[in-house]
This record gives sequence, structure tokens and C-alpha cells, in this order.
Amino acid sequence: MSNLLPIRAPIAAPPARRPLPWLGAALLAAGLAGGAVAQTPDAASRLTLEAALRTAETRSHTLEAQDAAARSAREMAVAAGRLPDPMLRLSIDNLPTDGPKSYSLTEDFMTMRSVGLTQTLTREDKRLARSARFEREGDAALAMRGMQLTVLRRQTAQAWFDRYYRQQMLDLLARQRDEAALQIDAATAAFRAGRGAQADVFAAQAAVARIDDRIREARARLTNAGTSLARWVGDAAFVPLGDAPPIAQTRLAARALASQLDRHPDIALMASREALAQAEAEVARQDKTTDWTVSLMYSQRGPAFSNMLTVGVAVPLQWDQKNRQDRELAAKLAKTEQVRAEREELGRERMAQMQRWLATWQSNLERLDDYDKSLITLASERTRAALAAYRGGKTPLAAVLDARRMEIDTRVERLRIEMETATLWAELEFLMPVTSSPEQNQ
Repeated sequence: MSNLLPIRAPIAAPPARRPLPWLGAALLAAGLAGGAVAQTPDAASRLTLEAALRTAETRSHTLEAQDAAARSAREMAVAAGRLPDPMLRLSIDNLPTDGPKSYSLTEDFMTMRSVGLTQTLTREDKRLARSARFEREGDAALAMRGMQLTVLRRQTAQAWFDRYYRQQMLDLLARQRDEAALQIDAATAAFRAGRGAQADVFAAQAAVARIDDRIREARARLTNAGTSLARWVGDAAFVPLGDAPPIAQTRLAARALASQLDRHPDIALMASREALAQAEAEVARQDKTTDWTVSLMYSQRGPAFSNMLTVGVAVPLQWDQKNRQDRELAAKLAKTEQVRAEREELGRERMAQMQRWLATWQSNLERLDDYDKSLITLASERTRAALAAYRGGKTPLAAVLDARRMEIDTRVERLRIEMETATLWAELEFLMPVTSSPEQNQ
């Protein structure tokens, strides 16, 4: 973005014997928007908005956490789709503990050395449902990552704009301070020459003091803005910033709001949670069908006796299904309905929010255009008129100072509106998620 204020040529020092014309020439030549611009660092060494966004994303541990959560769910999905591990059983059965055959493994006909294998046969539909449940959990983790990424980008952009416009505000006030100091010199020279009142000197000094106070406030806010930006980009927050991007256009068009609502990160997250709730309900539905467990055991007895083979089947008895399995399924279905209703309500809220942001952003653009075309021009003309009247001895210096103060306030207000507009632009421009990791493309 170009500088908000036009660049004027430096002011040449006039002869000391003509203080009033010098004052008029100095003020007219400088203007409120005047002042030479200091040397700035090379553009390559500046922190642009895009560079800040990339740095913030690279430094984010929150995104790493969600990537890990997604990987965890994907791994669990694979494990949940497999049969339970078989159970190996080794035992010594019916070992006598007293009498002449005590602790003998071969003399008593009931004593057996046994080895068995047990396997629970979980149905494929149930295993697929459990696997799908963890897949949906992984999707929810990626949706959460997408939401956190948009929040990170939006807040980083807003912090960048905050520091950018705080610096613009400080530069504006510094230029006005330099120009106001000329009024002190001119008023002092006029007073010494007997052409002005001492009150004009004090009034000019008071005007500079007021600007100094605003400069101190602007510096404090600039420092705080740098600290806020450092939260996202680290030490890079304190290097000079690059030019701001144009804020008069955004990818979020008003006519496409409804079609883009599903891409809103909050809505996408709620949709993934609804899908997870549906998957959990399906698991509960599959759990109404019992899993059979089969077992095979081979038992060896003494040489005088026959060896034994045992085959068994175990089946859970869901004797109170209406109060257990049915109620678990009903609870999961109610949870699904809850998340669906919350998603619908959140969609209405986010739609209204986006419409408010767009309306305010567009209104601010119109206000900025009005400031550029009329308000600042009128404030500048009033200052010039007051200066001309002062030079002709028709008005006191207080009128010039009052006009200049109003012009400063007008320019500061214009800068404040642009800062608010940039904040809204960041809300809109970085509202929808972006794909930035290979896992998200899967």
C-alpha cells in the first residue's frame, strides 16, 4: 500500500527579517501531509503480510498438535478394523494336593496338562463401524486444524495491520509536530518584532505539547502492537514492515455468502463432529449384535490315560437389551441430533456475522473515499484560509492553531477508519480455510 499522505519537498529556511511571510510560506509549503520521508530499509529486509503469515504458520505448535491428533486417529482406525488378539491358555488341571499321588502330573486320571486357544469373532460390519468411527475422529481433528489455521492467519494479519497503522499514526504525528514547531519560531519572531502577542507564542507551544503527548501515546501503542505481532512471528515482529496489501477487494463476495457457508471453518468443524456422532451411533447399533468366542483346548494326561480335546463356544447374553444396548443407541442418536441442531444454529449466526462484516467493510470504504475527496481537502483549505487571514492581520494565531488541530484530527480519524477497514478485511479475506499440509489433501 502506498503512503497515506503525499510527500512534499523539505521546507527552506526564510530570511529572519520577515517572520510573518516566513510563517505563511512554511505552513503553505509543508501542509499537514508534508514532511520528507526518512530513508527506509531495503524492501527485501521488510516483513510483508505474506511473510508474516508463513512465519506464524511455521511456528505454530497448535497446528502440530492437530496433525498429531489426526495421525493418532488414523492409526486407531486401522487397529479397530482388526479382530481381537487370540488368547493362549496354558494350565495344569486337577492336580492332587494330598495322598500318595500328591503333586503328581501323571498318576491321577483327572490330572491334565492343557494348552488352549481362544478367539473372539467380531463381525466385519462391527469392525468396519469401529474403524469408521476413528476415521471420523481424524476428520474432526483435521477440521479443527483448519479452523485453527484460519484463526492463526486472521489474528496474525490483524496484528500485522495493527503495527502497520500504529507506525503510520506515529509518522503522521511526528510530521505534524515538526510543522507545529515552525509556528513557535514564527510566533516568537513576530512577538520580538512587535507584530504579535506573547499569547500566540504560548498557544503555539501548547499546540506542540499536545502533539508530543499524542506521540507518546502512539509510541506506547506501537510497542504494544509489536508485542502482539511477536506472539505470532517472534523476533521478526520488530523489523520494518513492507507495504500493506490493497484492502478494497476481498475473495469473500457478498453474493456468494450462502454458497460458501459450508466452507466456514466453524461450520466445517461442526459438520465433522456431526459425522463423528453418527459414526458412534452406528457403533452402538452394531454392538446390539453379540460377538461369539470360540476356544480349542488340548489336554494331556498320564501315559495310562487318554488325552482330551475340548471345543467351546461363548456367547454374551444381552438379556436386558432394551435397558442397556437400546438405551446406549438412543443416547448416541440424541447426541447426533444435538450436534446437528447446533450446526444449523451456528450457521445462521455465522451468516449474520459475515453479512455485518461485509456491510461495515463496504461502508468504511465509502467513508474513506469521502475523506479523500472532500473532508481532508476541506480541512486543508480551512487551514490555508486561516493562515492567509493571519498573515493579513485579520485573525489571531489561535484560529490557525484551531484549524490545524481540526485537520490533524481529520487525518487521524481517516487513518483510524482505514485501520478498522483493514481489520475487517482480514476477517473476511482469511475467513475460509486454506490447504497447507499434505495430510489435508488426503
